[in-house]
Amino acid sequence: MDAKQRLEAPPAIDRKEGMRLLARATLAELAAAWEAIADKPDVAPVRGPETGLVMVRGRIGGGGDPFNLGEATVSRATVRLSTGEVGHGQMLGTDKERARYAAVFDALFQNAAHRPAIEALHRLIAARLEAEDRQKAEETAATRVDFFTMVRGED
Repeated sequence: MDAKQRLEAPPAIDRKEGMRLLARATLAELAAAWEAIADKPDVAPVRGPETGLVMVRGRIGGGGDPFNLGEATVSRATVRLSTGEVGHGQMLGTDKERARYAAVFDALFQNAAHRPAIEALHRLIAARLEAEDRQKAEETAATRVDFFTMVRGED
């Protein structure tokens, strides 16, 4: 592979990054990706899906002593595929179906036969998130006010 091909090839997404992207996916994205898989393995629940609370901790000034900021609602699920892979999904909110889909796609990501399809899903989610961030930045930039100081007199 030459230097030009390395620059054009999308960076490989590791499992941690993949799980982060799945946690931000919409239910429609996950459902469509599941329907697109031709040879679906059987999926057995190991845990959940279930909803609960986690304590969110913060730090004063980013480096001070930690304190309990409050609680956040999260949903999680763990599944086992008929091919043996175990996947985990967790995300903010109460959408148990999204958590289950995320667990299924995490397990499929570990299977070499399904990995290309799951990587395509990851890229789709990443592109949507990037577009949303870009739109938000443009909306924020439109309200930007530049202040400047004019020197008067002999100062």
